[in-house]
Amino acid sequence: MVLLSTSEPTGVAYVQTTNLDGESNLKTRYAKQETLQKIPEKENVSGLIKCEKPNRNIYGFQANMEVDGKQVSLGPSNIILRGCELKNTTWAVGVAVYAGSETKAMLNNSGAPSKRSRLETHMNLEIIFLSLFLVALCTVVSVCAAVWLRRHRDELDYLPFYRRKDFSEDEEKNYNYYGWGLEIFFTFLMSVIVFQIMIPISLYISMELVRVGQAYFMIRDAEMYDESSNTRFQCRALNINEDLGQIKYVFSDKTGTLTENMMEFQCASIWGVDFNGGKATSQDQKDGYFVQADGQVLRPKMVVKTDPELLQYVRNGKETKEGSYVHDFFLALAACNTIVPIIVDTPDPTLKLIDYQGESPDEQALVYAAAAYGFMLIERTSGHIVIDIQGERKRFNVLGLHEFDSDRKRMSVILGFPNQSVKVFVKGADTTMFSVIDRSLNTSIIRATEAHLQSYSSIGLRTLVIGMRELSTSEFEEWHSAFEVASTALMGRARLLRKIASNIESNLCILGASGIEDKLQQGVPEAIESLRTAGIKVWVLTGDKQETAISIGYSSKLLTSKMTQVIVNSNSKESCRKSLEDAIIMSKKLTTTSGTTNETGRTLGTGSTPVALIIDGTSLVYILDSELEERLFELACNCSVVLCCRVAPLQKAGIISLVKKRTSDMTLAIGDGANDVSMIQMADVGVGISGQEGRQAVMASDFAMGQFRFLVPLLFVHGHWNYQRMGYMILYNFYRNAVFVLVLFWYVLFTCFTLTTAINEWSSVLYSVIYTSVPTIVVGILDKDLSRLTLLKHPQLYGAGHRDECYNRTLFWITMLDTLYQSVVVFFIPLLAYWGSTIDAASIGDLWTLAVVILVNLHLAMDVIHWNWITHAAIWGSIIATFICVIVIDAIPSLVGYWAIFEIAKTRLFWFCLLAIIVTALIPRFVVKVLYQFYAPCDVQIAREAEKFWAQSQSAAVEVEMSPILDHPRR
Repeated sequence: MVLLSTSEPTGVAYVQTTNLDGESNLKTRYAKQETLQKIPEKENVSGLIKCEKPNRNIYGFQANMEVDGKQVSLGPSNIILRGCELKNTTWAVGVAVYAGSETKAMLNNSGAPSKRSRLETHMNLEIIFLSLFLVALCTVVSVCAAVWLRRHRDELDYLPFYRRKDFSEDEEKNYNYYGWGLEIFFTFLMSVIVFQIMIPISLYISMELVRVGQAYFMIRDAEMYDESSNTRFQCRALNINEDLGQIKYVFSDKTGTLTENMMEFQCASIWGVDFNGGKATSQDQKDGYFVQADGQVLRPKMVVKTDPELLQYVRNGKETKEGSYVHDFFLALAACNTIVPIIVDTPDPTLKLIDYQGESPDEQALVYAAAAYGFMLIERTSGHIVIDIQGERKRFNVLGLHEFDSDRKRMSVILGFPNQSVKVFVKGADTTMFSVIDRSLNTSIIRATEAHLQSYSSIGLRTLVIGMRELSTSEFEEWHSAFEVASTALMGRARLLRKIASNIESNLCILGASGIEDKLQQGVPEAIESLRTAGIKVWVLTGDKQETAISIGYSSKLLTSKMTQVIVNSNSKESCRKSLEDAIIMSKKLTTTSGTTNETGRTLGTGSTPVALIIDGTSLVYILDSELEERLFELACNCSVVLCCRVAPLQKAGIISLVKKRTSDMTLAIGDGANDVSMIQMADVGVGISGQEGRQAVMASDFAMGQFRFLVPLLFVHGHWNYQRMGYMILYNFYRNAVFVLVLFWYVLFTCFTLTTAINEWSSVLYSVIYTSVPTIVVGILDKDLSRLTLLKHPQLYGAGHRDECYNRTLFWITMLDTLYQSVVVFFIPLLAYWGSTIDAASIGDLWTLAVVILVNLHLAMDVIHWNWITHAAIWGSIIATFICVIVIDAIPSLVGYWAIFEIAKTRLFWFCLLAIIVTALIPRFVVKVLYQFYAPCDVQIAREAEKFWAQSQSAAVEVEMSPILDHPRR
């Protein structure tokens, strides 16, 4: 909506853009002077607005407006986007230029995709193989049945048990015989019915039950409980738990996700003296500085710790030279900003709080700091400000304001003092401020301030340099006339204003510098360091300014002083192309020249220079969805860190899509605001932070938690456990079903391919329901290959998921070969043992049933790592339950095989066969497992042995050498 008029006389409207870019600070938007005085209720407003086509760029807008025959240019500061909230403005009138699906907010929304676990996707491919194997088994049986029918076609009438002819009546006729072709077809269908257990339908049910159990323990994990917000971990999706163990890329928002979005004034350097807050205390008063007026107490909403020495300078007033500089320093902090003071009522009618709101949290921190030292901003309009200085209210005329821009990296305000003097106050980044400070004045002060800035930056503080100078009457009049012309220019207005600002912001006298801490959430630097140690690439995607994002990058240990920064800020497609190509050449040069080469010719990364890519949203407009995407991805692959600034919500999703389309690596997105929803939905795993920006991110996420640091236990502990358990569970389910089917298949080969089964039909049904299901589920929920302490201590262990160690195609085929061998053992040992006997099919079928159940449960027991009473009860209880079920089934006279188990269990041969089957079937697996773990152990096995050694010795920590982190997982 293009603003026409607002309740403010100056035409300003304050908006909050939390839903668009995640920033919770107030921003200012303006109505044009040409429409400001027109009131639609009283007079008709006519005109024509010509604007650009709808697009996704929330930071840009170009349009022209014709009003009363005059053409006026419109920019981003004259438009309020859908999704903004109007604050501290009674009303605003405007013209909607985009509506519905054409609004920038809607264009930045992406639909929620359907997510499926990668392990489940791979499992589905294996199930297709098993389906083909099932068809092959059925085809073999059908072909063999056809051959057998052809060879015995003359004997079918008289063969025992076949009964082609029915002789019970006078007239002979075929008895249930449909001809050679249909017999083969029916044989195939019967084979499908008998062998259908090969397709593990029960596996899907077991997986869902296991995921519910895993989710329960994740939710109940006290290590992921946030006391400050009283929020537990939430598992909002139950089908991607195991994906948490294979994350390769983490895409994180900054504001509210890495930071608390709360700036805190820490220290200041004023006139060469470092007031670093070493003895900082709260104000003398319990609740900080306050002023009294008209029987009421005004107090800043936020209390700031103060330095006693600096406080004393302030109280001494301007009598001394140092005191005058301190006075001007804090006056600059209180005046040089766009902060709006809001008076807030309290339950106490005599007490009112001042809440400072504005675009920049840095400015908020500085204004609160100035108030704490006695320079309290009371009132701000477009023409003047009122500041209470040590209990005395003073009014200053705001003669001009040059807002911050990314080229100058500073802002300035021209104040008219009560004594008719005019001064310009400037604050900005040290890189640009020292170029406009008059170095001929007080060189020693400048050197001291530079040294203090260096020390502030080294501890991760955000720094600003403050300067000022007094303007003569001629200088002010020259500036004022130029400023008026530039402010009303239709073409090149920003360039003209920038030039005028540069002219006035020169030959400054340095006042000092400030150090602000952008409070990170607890444990963020340690969490990022752990993620990178685990081989996870961390990208930060934020809607904040570039300088703010870089500063947070340093404090969160995402960026380090050793990194070379590659910055891509371009305003056209061609300049983007050139910037990317130059950056690729530079990144390759840094990685090749800095690396050392060993005897094998392999480049070692010990001496390589890490590269950090910093790119803004304007550049991404030209890069995403174009041929430059490939160049950006190539550059990002050469960088250790990627930091994207001023990005729109849909650009965040576009960056994740860029990675997903070109790699098979798993991605995770984490954010806390509505502007992160597209990113969360696009990533393989979406995590929402229950923060201060509403519930939109949580509602769109797969998992939700209170703080960023919980990502470490979520991935390294629960993600690793879930992946390991689910990978083993899938392979085990394939194995246990295939063993049973292959035993049935071998029996068919010895019964003229008639599909009669020795194993009772009830046992076939109960095999996947009672005999073997419970142990699978229990182990899938409770088994732990490593302790929480070990997994957190050695983040490299997370690499097992990157290398697909728990589930891959090789393991699948090895499992199938082992299954084939065990089925042969289970079937042929009893067959050979009872070859010459008169035992019936039901009796040997019971032997096969019990042998298979005992074998698969012992097979599972061999692989269980973390035993507890529930696991014992599940595994041994399933074997006991199988015996009970077989006894009950054989005790029912109406069922086939009545009393069979009681007859065969009396003999020693029965128990000898069971023992021989178990020993013969499991020995090869046991031997291979021992040899593999002894001669070629993986990281997890080594860490497991280290755990045992540490538990036994209770000595110093055990050193574990980990496998190198691979950029590309082994497939």
